[in-house]
Amino acid sequence: MENAISEYQKWKQQGETLRTQAKQAMENRFRELLTEAARISQEYHADFGVALKPPPQVTAFRFKALAGKAKTGVAKTEKAGSKTAPKAEAAAKNPALEKRLAQAKAKLDAAKTAGKPTRNLEDKIYEIEDEIRLASQTA
Repeated sequence: MENAISEYQKWKQQGETLRTQAKQAMENRFRELLTEAARISQEYHADFGVALKPPPQVTAFRFKALAGKAKTGVAKTEKAGSKTAPKAEAAAKNPALEKRLAQAKAKLDAAKTAGKPTRNLEDKIYEIEDEIRLASQTA
């Protein structure tokens, strides 16, 4: 009887070791794939000016910008100030985009007031503003 118990304990220990190794391997693989996906997404955005959309099964995919590309507060302010004029010009040239932006901002305000999540609406506003920016560059 003791032989069966000791064999079982040995088997259980081997299983735990294997389980730990598999867990670590899967976590490492996950991080590698996620890092590669983030890099591809950044590269795609830099090359084509549009964010990649994840498949429907993935509900969230966010990444932090690389530390080397961080800008100073002054540069951000200047850059933000220079973008307002082209946005207004492009929006005036494209009333459909202006209307979509106004609707999205109204929905965002309503969601904030109701205490609902606003991430999707903020993303939508960003996309519309990006379309306006692109339209102003081509005009």
